[in-house]
Amino acid sequence: MHYLSLLIMLFSINLSQKTEKLNGRYNYLIEDNDSYILKDKITFKDSIFAFDNKYLPKGRISYGNAILLDNFINTDLIISIPKDQIEKDTIPFFMHDKKSSSVNYLDKVVGKGKLIRIR
Repeated sequence: MHYLSLLIMLFSINLSQKTEKLNGRYNYLIEDNDSYILKDKITFKDSIFAFDNKYLPKGRISYGNAILLDNFINTDLIISIPKDQIEKDTIPFFMHDKKSSSVNYLDKVVGKGKLIRIR
């Protein structure tokens, strides 16, 4: 009986866990002089993303303490998203330059923007 209750408890915990992955379609906006400019639309599927512009390469998503988007037009650019923001419809993000002179390039923000979910 004890094992049965333990099994039921573990099963219910597993069902209540949410996936912490980006999925869906978003507008990609960049902040420029305190206003946001729509650049493109992005589709996220688990660990890859693709711009609607067919000439742009697909990118990779790394999940950890922060979510990192890699492989943009500018390969030196990487985008970080705070992990607690991915459940929201408007997700702020920060851009970082991989060739930054700082020890950890994620410490220096070179730009920012927002991802807005398309319904």
